[in-house]
Amino acid sequence: MKVFNNIAFAAAEIMLPNKDIDLSKWATIACDQYTSEIDYWNDVKNNVGDCASALKLILPEVYLGIESSEQQENRLKDIASEAATYLANGTWNTLPEGAILIDRATSLHPSRKGLVAAIDLEQYSFEPGNKERIRATEGTVLSRIPPRVKIRANLPVELPHVMLLIDDPDMTVIEKAWNTVEANNETPVYDTDLFGKSGHIKGYFVDAKSSVFETIVDSLAKLADASEDGMLFAVGDGNHSLASAKAHWDKVKENLSEEERKSHVARFALVEIVNIHDAGLDFEPIHRVAFGIDKATLLSKAAEYFKNNEASVDDKAIDGAQNIIIVSEGEADVVLNIKKAPHTLAVGSIQMFLDTLEGVEVDYIHGEDSVRNLTKGNNTGIILPPVTKNSFFTTIAKEGVFPRKTFSMGEAFEKRFYLEAKMIK
Repeated sequence: MKVFNNIAFAAAEIMLPNKDIDLSKWATIACDQYTSEIDYWNDVKNNVGDCASALKLILPEVYLGIESSEQQENRLKDIASEAATYLANGTWNTLPEGAILIDRATSLHPSRKGLVAAIDLEQYSFEPGNKERIRATEGTVLSRIPPRVKIRANLPVELPHVMLLIDDPDMTVIEKAWNTVEANNETPVYDTDLFGKSGHIKGYFVDAKSSVFETIVDSLAKLADASEDGMLFAVGDGNHSLASAKAHWDKVKENLSEEERKSHVARFALVEIVNIHDAGLDFEPIHRVAFGIDKATLLSKAAEYFKNNEASVDDKAIDGAQNIIIVSEGEADVVLNIKKAPHTLAVGSIQMFLDTLEGVEVDYIHGEDSVRNLTKGNNTGIILPPVTKNSFFTTIAKEGVFPRKTFSMGEAFEKRFYLEAKMIK
């Protein structure tokens, strides 16, 4: 494997489904999406049927809260069995070392460029305040790591849904490479519609021996050199998956020599790299739904919690305050306005309050429509303001991670799909 230690980057042998596989059924949205919407995953399952699919190689998190530990163990066994079958029957083709330039189109954005490549887990940390090349952007919930580590431990392959951000306002890395590939009129390695309303994706292979790949590496090195504190990549999506990959690698390397550790396949995780300045990339807030508590009760408890923070409940947002919209079925929305907030971000303030509610289950929801669909009965929705991306990297460099589940890159249906794979054993 060709490794570039100065930028925590590597040329991977990427695996793609062979030409006989229906990619529209193979490609599957990230496992941490639609976590409270079992109907979505049932629709995916019905669409896939008996076809080969990445769905059969992942554990959608919607099942974590509704299935027993025995059922989940059976799922893990089925995943391992399916992966072994795919490896044995030639489902995958392995490309030479390199990367894949991709273009994703959705109903909201006609284009979002990305680069699928491998990064070095030895230069990644989710600890707040670290100075590694690759950094987490939000708090890590450690309880979410073990199920994913179990999957990695039992599988010889990984399927990525992690998205890393680079701060490249001059478009010197991905966009420059894409323009060159497009100008050469090359043939894509995949070109397919995605399930539901998730749009379309197209990818071009970039050989590690090519001048385009060399330009990508050189441009990333310049970004790294320009970084004030050495950060090059910030995790945009898939923080817990990357943390799981790191935990798995830390376990694997215990039994390796120093020489073996330098190039072991488990050390390098496959990710999609996206420029934070891409016009097709929107930062969306991750909202909350509090289950088992009605709006009136939640607001009463919030008034008590924020009594020293000049908080009020109004029919509209107040300038100069943190504005948090509270919604419930059959009632008008109201705004919780906090003038002297306990946290610099609205999401931080509301999360501090939610963490004090005993016996209330809180889920983290992508998309306002999904929040409103879940606010039935005694469930209350909490709609948060967006986080701006212009100061994103400087905020991470100065303050460390955001509160957990602060932002999402785009709507739920715009999330990354599992399509590529890489060996990790």
